[in-house]
Amino acid sequence: MQTTALESIHVALGARMVSFAGWNMPVQYRGILDEVRTVRTAAGLFDLGHMGRVAVAGRQAEAFLQRLQTNDVAAIPPGRIRYAMILNEQGLTQDDILVYRNPKNDGFFVVVNASNCERDLTIMRATAAGFDVRIEDRTHSLGMIAIQGPLSVQIAQRVVKGPLEPLKYYGWMETEVCGVPMSVSRTGYTGEDGFEAYVPKGHEVQVWNALMAAGAPLGLTAIGLGARDTLRHEAGMPLYGHEIDETTNPLEAGLDWGVKMNHDFTGRKALEQVIQKGGTGRKLVGLTSSGKRCPRQGYPLVLGGKQVGHVCSGSISPTLDTNIATAYLRTDLAVPGTKLEFLVRDKAESCVVVKTPFYERKR
Repeated sequence: MQTTALESIHVALGARMVSFAGWNMPVQYRGILDEVRTVRTAAGLFDLGHMGRVAVAGRQAEAFLQRLQTNDVAAIPPGRIRYAMILNEQGLTQDDILVYRNPKNDGFFVVVNASNCERDLTIMRATAAGFDVRIEDRTHSLGMIAIQGPLSVQIAQRVVKGPLEPLKYYGWMETEVCGVPMSVSRTGYTGEDGFEAYVPKGHEVQVWNALMAAGAPLGLTAIGLGARDTLRHEAGMPLYGHEIDETTNPLEAGLDWGVKMNHDFTGRKALEQVIQKGGTGRKLVGLTSSGKRCPRQGYPLVLGGKQVGHVCSGSISPTLDTNIATAYLRTDLAVPGTKLEFLVRDKAESCVVVKTPFYERKR
């Protein structure tokens, strides 16, 4: 099993460690709901060393990425980031990714899901055939530490050189953290403001400890994968293996904003056919329920005694004080206010279709 450079810190903090995508990762340090509230009200520190990190360079790097993924890389300015997907020829989702154009415009950087890293690298290398491009897996040479929450700017500024406030959402820059040169981005997977530091190998513990020391007086604590899942779920952000996978396409998942049809990417022809047909006949929706039982992944959804779908993700939302879930439903049912039931050990519980995201921070 793989480990990040911060594993000893997680253990010392009393984290419950679990195997996730082949990595030994902290799922929680204390109660998950409490960790969620910390990120929503103060700030949380995340070890994201398990995420895949890939540098892409070379004369045809842009052309290669245009072929690989769904967004328009040519339109990404230097120092900016775009959300995209890698599809197969059938237009189905292999992974969702972030594509970074280097601030100096001398190449690109791609962040992929830990569970798909090896497959993504295989797809990248196969797609690179015929392109003058270099692909470098930097997963083990760069750490990745994120701080998320309304106090993240105030805390991170204490250890980052230069002003952070001017850095735009979905932007990144080269700077120094604790005196060490590295890149810092402003994205996040929680629905809150925050930053990610891409830390050269050997400096991860130094950066983690410096951020923790800077933020502890303001309520900063370490946050595990369990709270991260609830946070992204509240914010309506998809998780591979739940809302998106090899059985879904980005159009029915409501991710068409990450697809630009002005270039020839893998899966484009299949998506064009879906558009011509008027869609797939289903749509990803949100659900809420107020009962004691929470809809969880895989629970059947029924209407009039007939199954009409199943839950993709489900959790208790401490921010909204209710149960939330996602599911794919026929388009005629995917209307806010539609009342359904989910089954827990064959016992029916009520739920209702709602708009997503469930939570949006005040800007």
